[in-house]
Amino acid sequence: MTSRERLKAAFAHAEPDHTPCDYFATPEIRQALLDHFGVTSDDEICDCLGTDIRYVSPPYIGPPLPTFDDGSVLDIWGVRRKPMPNEYGEYAEPVGAPYAEFETVEQAEAFDWPSPNWYDYDAVPALCERYPDMAIGTGSFGIQDFINGVAFGRGVEQVLLDIALEDPVYLYIVEKRHQFFMQVIERTLAAANGRIDFVLCGDDFGSQRAPLISRDTFDRLFALKKKELFDLAHSYGCPVSHHCCGSSRELFPRFIEIGMDALQTIQPQAEGMDPYELKQEFRGQIVLHGAVDVQGWLQAATPDEVEAEMNRLMDVVGLGGGFILAPCHNIQPDTPTENVLAMYRAVAKRRNGPTRA
Repeated sequence: MTSRERLKAAFAHAEPDHTPCDYFATPEIRQALLDHFGVTSDDEICDCLGTDIRYVSPPYIGPPLPTFDDGSVLDIWGVRRKPMPNEYGEYAEPVGAPYAEFETVEQAEAFDWPSPNWYDYDAVPALCERYPDMAIGTGSFGIQDFINGVAFGRGVEQVLLDIALEDPVYLYIVEKRHQFFMQVIERTLAAANGRIDFVLCGDDFGSQRAPLISRDTFDRLFALKKKELFDLAHSYGCPVSHHCCGSSRELFPRFIEIGMDALQTIQPQAEGMDPYELKQEFRGQIVLHGAVDVQGWLQAATPDEVEAEMNRLMDVVGLGGGFILAPCHNIQPDTPTENVLAMYRAVAKRRNGPTRA
């Protein structure tokens, strides 16, 4: 099978020749892999690891995004983010909260929101042509992202209050994000002319122990917008993989009802998110995209233990399709390079030829 055929089989809950795999990493791990392989690009990292998926997005051609002396950058949503050091690396944290002072919808309407015209959709076909036999996805964890994405500009506490109170200002911002991403994704899929194989989007609905919101709240505020995006992707023949950190098991039946094809993350240490249990309960209903624990386990395991767990995941969760092996989030900076290589080496042993790990 080609990588594209392998991914299509997994999404169809059919048995591929072996489990397809994907890659998500922090900048620190990216740099470690660039150094290890002696390469200069993300595509080369993925080639060396032997992953099945490449991601394509229309290039940004909008107004220049301001940068500041402290290293912060203003993103398209008007949120200034600055690399902040932590124990193991850096993370781009929001500086200020430009939406926090909005008290009326009129104030929100007056903000300088981004335009879908800020992207070059004509470039998409040529980008896809780079990967003739690979599976191609478009999108990111931040597509829609109605909770986390708005919180960057309004504050986490305020957004949680907004959700509880169904604040009109928050709902206006959610609708702005929704319409923006609906247009970006549709124009990208139309430009690709059938060559994109799935859409990646996201929202963090879970805490470590349970969903952040009830099913009723999900239905009132988010379900119809999620379904609109899923239906749009399906109209172009594309399934959808939806990123969601934390414990979302209680929402799985609703996710499935509104057309979510895959859940990306599958964070094993979160309550109810054991991939083996999820496979048993939801086999044939939703694809599991992730499941490799980066919340401490991948950092502490030996390379042999990593390979053994990858083989168990592929044998059990990957049985009959419906599984894309990947880290449950970005591989974290404190992960030994040897363990990253062991993860993908286990997959490589099931296809012809080893990786360069």
